[in-house]
Amino acid sequence: MTTKAPTFTQPLQSVVALEGSAATFEAHISGFPVPEVNWFRDGQVLSAATLPGVQISFSDGRARLVIPTVTEANSGRYTVQATNGSGQATSTAELLVTAATAPPNFSQRLQSMTARQGSQVRLDVRVTGIPTPVVKFYRDGVEIKSSPDFKISQEGDLYSLIIAEAYPEDSGTYSVNATNSVGRATSTAELLIQGNRAEAAGHENQSINGRGKTEAHFDARSLTSVEMMIEGATTQQLPHKAPPRMPPRPTSKSPTPTTAAKAQMARQQSPSPVRQSPSPVRHVRAPTPSPVR
Repeated sequence: MTTKAPTFTQPLQSVVALEGSAATFEAHISGFPVPEVNWFRDGQVLSAATLPGVQISFSDGRARLVIPTVTEANSGRYTVQATNGSGQATSTAELLVTAATAPPNFSQRLQSMTARQGSQVRLDVRVTGIPTPVVKFYRDGVEIKSSPDFKISQEGDLYSLIIAEAYPEDSGTYSVNATNSVGRATSTAELLIQGNRAEAAGHENQSINGRGKTEAHFDARSLTSVEMMIEGATTQQLPHKAPPRMPPRPTSKSPTPTTAAKAQMARQQSPSPVRQSPSPVRHVRAPTPSPVR
């Protein structure tokens, strides 16, 4: 694996602590090989020998320094230093110890917002309080843990939730709870992530085109039907417009004979006692007799 100099993925944050309470500093560090970590206060190395009761740990990239019971003498600038063969990095923050107390207060509350699918979303709040409040983000009542997709960061009294790439399923009710030994405060807002407009428009156009074809087909059929009805109605309702001449259709297999046909049949069935009528179809001339000599 390639070596990498130490970097702070989450730097130290300043702390305001009530006298007699605990104070905690924490930083997240990456690097390879695993860096060596040291702590300083006002430039002096910190250890259990120099600061009795202090708890220092470094595990899985997380460096922590905890002072279980702080006094005003513990106030100052605290620095964590990470070093490996590829380089060095430091992060510094303040510790303020006070006898006064104040419940959490939002000087900047969550704001409801609408964003497009695939965009980055950032939800910010500013919270103050003595001791420094513990701040947590929630979505629909479920706590959000910091991750590459949902990053939680702090810069002084500014706390942020950053959604790297938002999707419609990230929509919901987001809230921030800030708690200290004196009290608790909550801020809530709505987040709506809208789907891709181009994709939605494509589905809409496809639906519209489909409906247009159906309607056009229906209109053509309707128009033909209407024209046929109008033409039929015109033939029936306008007596001065004669219908087309067409031979009458027989009503039965044996058509009724006409008057002339009936007369001819009667003559054929009742022969004359003198002679028969000549055939109406073929005439035969008798031969001329030869003269007598």
